Amino acid sequence: MGSNDEKPTGGGFFSSITSSVRNWGSAMQRSVNGLLGYEGLEVINPEGGNEDAEAEAQRGRWKQEDRDGYWKLMHKYIGSDVTSLVTLPVIIFEPMTVLQKMAELMEYSYLLDLADQCEDPHMRLVYASSWAISVYYAFQRTWKPFNPILGETYEMVNHGNLTFIAEQVSHHPPMSAAHAENDHFTYDITSKLKTKFLGNSLEIYPLGRTRVKLKKDGVILDLVPPSTKVNNLIFGRTWADSPGEMIMTNLTTGDKVVLYFQPCGWFGAGRYEVDGYVYSAKEEPKILMTGKWNQSMSCQPCDQEGEPLAGTELKEVWRLAATPENDKFQYTYFAHKINSFGTAPKRLLASDSRLRSDRYALEKGDLSKSGAEKSSLEERQRAEKRNREAKGHQFTPRWFHMTGEISPTPWGDLEVYEYNDKYTEHRAQIDSSETVNEIDVETIEFNPWQYADLSAE
Repeated sequence: MGSNDEKPTGGGFFSSITSSVRNWGSAMQRSVNGLLGYEGLEVINPEGGNEDAEAEAQRGRWKQEDRDGYWKLMHKYIGSDVTSLVTLPVIIFEPMTVLQKMAELMEYSYLLDLADQCEDPHMRLVYASSWAISVYYAFQRTWKPFNPILGETYEMVNHGNLTFIAEQVSHHPPMSAAHAENDHFTYDITSKLKTKFLGNSLEIYPLGRTRVKLKKDGVILDLVPPSTKVNNLIFGRTWADSPGEMIMTNLTTGDKVVLYFQPCGWFGAGRYEVDGYVYSAKEEPKILMTGKWNQSMSCQPCDQEGEPLAGTELKEVWRLAATPENDKFQYTYFAHKINSFGTAPKRLLASDSRLRSDRYALEKGDLSKSGAEKSSLEERQRAEKRNREAKGHQFTPRWFHMTGEISPTPWGDLEVYEYNDKYTEHRAQIDSSETVNEIDVETIEFNPWQYADLSAE
């Protein structure tokens, strides 16, 4: 994480950015010990103290009996990593998988195109870090995505002239890998979430390695995002916050950008705000950045004290696209595209997330069927594991391979998976075939399984 000597100490508004970060305010917290029988839980209201605790508690998305049952299930896991410990009810899910949510980062991929075309090495980081910030609007959705089945995939084409492929490469611990590419950049990520359940909140630590290669000059960018906290899981209005540092480093030149996501303070003060600087390899501030992760980001050249250069002005770099009003799951238009088959390639892989019966049933509003289908898929996954262990087999991802490299992160070490180029070959072969016709992908049965027929194995 960034050190204090990275933060300019000159006078003025923009220099005060860093001092305000050091003096982070605390979100208003009101203890509701004993309320409705939930000892030790807190309701945190980001809008401040206009409601009493009981009224706040009653605003949860579940009925009282639902919360009672959930608390009985979950209270024993307080302090634990619950990433894959328990089976959760579909009432808290959105009709999207983790792999699809990974693809949401590509909505504003044009920013990486601009970074690749940019001659100024510091503006490259402005564009690239704005791209990394842009996904946080989607991350504030508090519905839980479905955990992918081992071997599940997600493909996306017809957006930004790129090809995107993601695969669930491990079940315990849950790990995903993804690769995206167009004429300007390649994007590679190995992702493993670590969580800590705190009763009425959940802390999420994004163990992962993200690398972006800009093709024009071959520079490699590395991203370390902040952690996220989801508040009011059991009662109260659920909301998320990601206070802390985002650091993007140009591994080729040593330049970097350090951005501070300010925490939500009293009456919502500071929520959404992001401020920071692009630094040279000599740790001199070159460009200041400021904005809100749910709205827009702007930049301006600065002097060595972090003050705006005379004769320059703030330039907007990124702005949130228009979003649907009163959307049931708070989806953007792009999120709806990700769930549709309009972004699917010809001859979609049968392991694709869109084909999951539980996800599709939830999208249609059938919670009962969604829950039953989810249980069925999870049981088949457990049966596959038993079969695999009995035969001494190992699961082998189709589109990625484990490198043996261990990458350190602020929250623990990560086993790195690497794209193996086989999907590029697969897609080129299909796209060049004159015999391939558009098909009704909704008729394809979801099939991520290692064994075609468990009874025959």
